Amino acid sequence: MTTWKDFADLKAVQKLAYLAQQPYNLAQSDSLPPERIAASRASACGFDLLYATQRVDDRVLAALQELADEAGLVAQHQAMQRGAVMNRIVGHASEERQVLHTACRDVFSDTPLAPEATAQAKEQLARLRSFLVDVESGTICNAKGEHFTTMLQVGIGGSDLGPRALYLALEKYRLPGRAARFIANVDPDDAAAVLASLDLSRTLINVVSKSGSTLETRTNEELVRAALTEAGLNPAKHLVAVTGAGSPMDDPAKYRASFHMYDYIGGRYSATSMVGGVTLGFALGYEQFIEVLRGAYEMDTAAAQADIHSNLPLLMALLGIWNRNFLGCNTVAVLPYSQALLRFPAHLQQCDMESNGKQVSRLGNPVTWKTGPIVWGEPGTNGQHAFYQLLHQGTEIVPAEFIGFRRSQHGRDITVSGTTSQQKLVANMLAQSLAMAQGREHDNPNKRFAGNRPSSVLIAEQLTPYTMGALLALYENRIAFQGFCWNINSFDQEGVQLGKVLADRLLAALSGEKALSADASESSLLKAAGMAG
Repeated sequence: MTTWKDFADLKAVQKLAYLAQQPYNLAQSDSLPPERIAASRASACGFDLLYATQRVDDRVLAALQELADEAGLVAQHQAMQRGAVMNRIVGHASEERQVLHTACRDVFSDTPLAPEATAQAKEQLARLRSFLVDVESGTICNAKGEHFTTMLQVGIGGSDLGPRALYLALEKYRLPGRAARFIANVDPDDAAAVLASLDLSRTLINVVSKSGSTLETRTNEELVRAALTEAGLNPAKHLVAVTGAGSPMDDPAKYRASFHMYDYIGGRYSATSMVGGVTLGFALGYEQFIEVLRGAYEMDTAAAQADIHSNLPLLMALLGIWNRNFLGCNTVAVLPYSQALLRFPAHLQQCDMESNGKQVSRLGNPVTWKTGPIVWGEPGTNGQHAFYQLLHQGTEIVPAEFIGFRRSQHGRDITVSGTTSQQKLVANMLAQSLAMAQGREHDNPNKRFAGNRPSSVLIAEQLTPYTMGALLALYENRIAFQGFCWNINSFDQEGVQLGKVLADRLLAALSGEKALSADASESSLLKAAGMAG
């Protein structure tokens, strides 16, 4: 096993800290010559990463390669894919789990890296395919013998964000007469609005919870069951479950079908498991979901390359570490120039910030270096008319990751003033990257742009199920590489637990199950909020 090393102890860190004293200046008049732009390009799975507008030169790239080699990042990633226990803190109680979301898409390999986990993934895919055949043939239908047309996914966190982002990204590819909807928020207005828009008699409800006991999901499931009963429908004929084997939801008396998820797949990394597969398979078709897996698999394969110029996820991870740890940037904006990727930044917020928002190393010590940045974003070009003002002239330097496609999904476009809408979209994306880098001098200080703000452009031919899978795996692998480099446990989420514990205490008080102590801050807060007498 690769020896874990603290980030601060790596020799390459000292070299990079020295180089960061005079980083590459993008705003100089000769900072972006054609040869730099041509050379600053890496590719994988149909994506080209254009990074000439990052504040790196050959010396920095060489030092980043040394950092990757010294920390054993590729070796750690391969160990993860083979089933090593990654989810642990030395000397302290931890989950001690494998991290095998990549096994869900290793189904294309003749020699899978984690054979047992991949065999389980294949088994679930076979169950899904059989289920979808029965839905298509009408063997699985409603009480009137009608086909189901909608699948409603009920889940939260990783059981919602990734599948929802992928469905919206690929909605153009859905089967005729099929659609998907989602309920996640425990806010009853969310469920009420979604349920009111559905023909429940022709809706399958996919309830997703690994433990079968997630409070928000249980609550929303009961809302759905009540709505079905009120409509004169039998919930057991409309509900399917994605859950852990043996959980309270793994019950054929209550669910029309059950699919399994496993402890070695974290929620935020579960979109390519049955967590995403059931709804995506229903709405898009089994073969389109397989294409998502194929794209993810091939990006996982690219992540095995030692050379950072041949390993797109590793290169992106290291550029992010350079910006975070050596240039002092606290946040990164993910800016897709594709409306279909509307919810992809929200998925990345969870995947990245829940993974790498950690302050303790895997050796059990408080870190002395910065870990995960704040991740956020919205689609362009709308963002240009909103928050880009801060990106260009604000006091906070925000590295940007632009994502775009040369061709639209639908192909429905029009030429205005000599260019199509898609050409305008891509031109705007490239222009923003250049503007952030080069800036502009002006006699009027209000019209001056300092420039020298780093960004990169990730561009592919078209957003398809394959490229969506590759894009998803690109970011998943980038996040893992960064966590390995910072020597933190990217695969637990203790930070979400305290709020759950306190919420349970407040709910116990509201239900009358347990009284809070007279001087408890929880009791005072309930009263101040008008939730208790």
